Amino acid sequence: MSLAVELSGQIPYLRRYARSVMGSQTSADNYVAALLEALISDPSSLPGERGTRTGLYRMFVSLWSSIDINLRDSQAAGIEISATRTLQAISPLPRQAFLLVFVEGFSREEAAYILNVDEDELTKLIDQAHSDIAAQVATKVLIIEDEPLIAMDIQSMVEDLGHTVTGIARTHSEAMKMVAADRPGIVLADIQLADGSSGLDAVNEILREMSLPVIFITAFPERLLTGERPEPAFLVTKPFEPAAVSALISQALFFREDVRNAA
Repeated sequence: MSLAVELSGQIPYLRRYARSVMGSQTSADNYVAALLEALISDPSSLPGERGTRTGLYRMFVSLWSSIDINLRDSQAAGIEISATRTLQAISPLPRQAFLLVFVEGFSREEAAYILNVDEDELTKLIDQAHSDIAAQVATKVLIIEDEPLIAMDIQSMVEDLGHTVTGIARTHSEAMKMVAADRPGIVLADIQLADGSSGLDAVNEILREMSLPVIFITAFPERLLTGERPEPAFLVTKPFEPAAVSALISQALFFREDVRNAA
């Protein structure tokens, strides 16, 4: 199998990780593009001793540590620019470790290799991330999900994290009514809704009225991670693990809080 074929299946998920780390589609996709340019120039630069996927993520981490291309696109949304300026587009190491293990599905050994730390240090980083999440300020959450069992699971996870669920919307119109009745601090949204309407359309309408973080939940992440149009910064894949939802809620709120602090 050629390197190009191997990479094609991994790039959407690398985009997901990059966007989760940076809180910005624009900055993250710029870094992924720079990585691909580097690989085209020198395919041998990909670390291969732990497999293509692990090597790709390690190369990405090394790349954004060494160059600054975060603000290349001046048309980035205001929340993206503020978060990028505040954080230099880099999340603290504990959050990166948490995302690698609980969202991207790497083993602890692989995550340690990607971050260039030993496994004992990685364990400490993940423990710190758990503490950070537990200490995070609670917010109101709107869930847009048409499958009742999944919606109940999400609600339980959100409430276990100390947040309040303002409502569970099954359709675009229900979502808009709930937002008007009780403004949320974050939205968790499915893509396809019960009446054939789109969670994307509902979220876009919400974002025209207010600025808040959104996490999309989908069984087909590759359809939303092409880098060809405005796409979600935060995305969790069905079926999902509770820790993955927890990690992305925490990360989304982390960027929101930093934007507030920078204002």
